[in-house]
Amino acid sequence: MIQKNAILDVADNSGARKVLCIGFLGGKKRALVGDVIVVSARVVAPRGKVNKGRVYKAVVVRTKGPIRRLDGSTIRFSSNAVVLVNDQGDPLGTRVFGPVRKLPVGEFTKVMSLAVEVL
Repeated sequence: MIQKNAILDVADNSGARKVLCIGFLGGKKRALVGDVIVVSARVVAPRGKVNKGRVYKAVVVRTKGPIRRLDGSTIRFSSNAVVLVNDQGDPLGTRVFGPVRKLPVGEFTKVMSLAVEVL
């Protein structure tokens, strides 16, 4: 579960390393895997596509909190991570690092296809 002012890792090669959650889309107060959030880039790579302090949209792909599956098992990741996306839902980067939780059907298919492992 992601709340406001949370520092998140970026799981793509867009150039951002850490982002700050500054808001949620859809009138929510917290975000889970698959939700779109509004973030501000805090730590960036020197020659990336992302500028420090700019506001972007991102989709949550990993959370530290346990996620219960229908068969009763749970998935828990070691860090909270997002992938930066544009207004159409396509990722800004060309690669997605680390495992990604399966996102809602029909949404963010490009993000899931770029991921190394989908759980």
